[in-house]
Amino acid sequence: MKMVRSQSSGVSKGVVGFALCSILVALCVSAEGQQPSKVPKIGFLVVPSRSFFADRMESFRQGLHSLGYVEGKNILIEYRYAEGNLDRLAELAKELVGVKVDLIVTTSTPSVLAAKNMTRTIPIVFAGVADPVASGIIDSLARPGGNATGLSILGPELGGKRLELLKEAVPGTTRVAFLWNSGPQGVASDAVKATETAAHALALQVKSLEVRDSKDFEKAFAAALRERVQSVLTNPGPVINTHRTRIVEFATENRLPAMYATPEFVEAGGLMSYALNYTDLFRRAATYVDRILKGAKPADLPVEQPTKFELVINLKAAKQIGLTIPPNVLARADKVLK
Repeated sequence: MKMVRSQSSGVSKGVVGFALCSILVALCVSAEGQQPSKVPKIGFLVVPSRSFFADRMESFRQGLHSLGYVEGKNILIEYRYAEGNLDRLAELAKELVGVKVDLIVTTSTPSVLAAKNMTRTIPIVFAGVADPVASGIIDSLARPGGNATGLSILGPELGGKRLELLKEAVPGTTRVAFLWNSGPQGVASDAVKATETAAHALALQVKSLEVRDSKDFEKAFAAALRERVQSVLTNPGPVINTHRTRIVEFATENRLPAMYATPEFVEAGGLMSYALNYTDLFRRAATYVDRILKGAKPADLPVEQPTKFELVINLKAAKQIGLTIPPNVLARADKVLK
């Protein structure tokens, strides 16, 4: 009997030991299966200041959030702002590559080219490039090729529409100062040609004023006054956008009605702007990020164009320069600041 009990006890211990080992193995396998996956890291590279991009960046984050991404939890963002200095773009792009981002989000031709010069493998999503094909960023809108895709803007085409609205808002204007930011590979010059063509059709004289960096503004302003211009038109550009307050102050102090290329100028006290809806553009950029993080290749994602445009008018700014906006123009505004 003792012998039997001893054998029974030994069997029981063996069974218990085997069961414990099985449980431990199962727990280990379960723990391995529950290891947190890598959190994707996005690089955000732009020329203007953080304050200029605040609304657009918030719209981009909202777009990510609607797709299930929460910054700091399941997605990380590395921000790099050149503060209007184009010469810093290469350095900032190199930093993003160095911290091993999974994807770079950027805007404007110089920023995209800086990123592409630093990497041919990290995907790049752009939101707001005037002509990505002419800039050499992509092969075609339908088949971008390479490592970049995103959303373009109708840069040259909008210049004529802005001139048309400016003339309607200020019927007596005949001489317009056109302030534009020179860019790579003739992209900005295309906008100048398109604007001059539109000006000719509208019987307007355009004084072309090119700025390359912050030092060029005083010279441009002096030329505008010397030519006795009656109004101001701007083209979108990273240097111009960064110095929006400076431009708005010049126009206000000299009582010059101005049509701007982005709504941020109007929010800074400018008279009016006609542009695509940039917040919508950046919200849509989040869908590209989502698709690429899920395995899509930039080369296969067609570049989209803007679908929403808005006219913004600042009545307080109009009063400051003694201008009354005609009712027919005011009625077409999508947003009126009072």
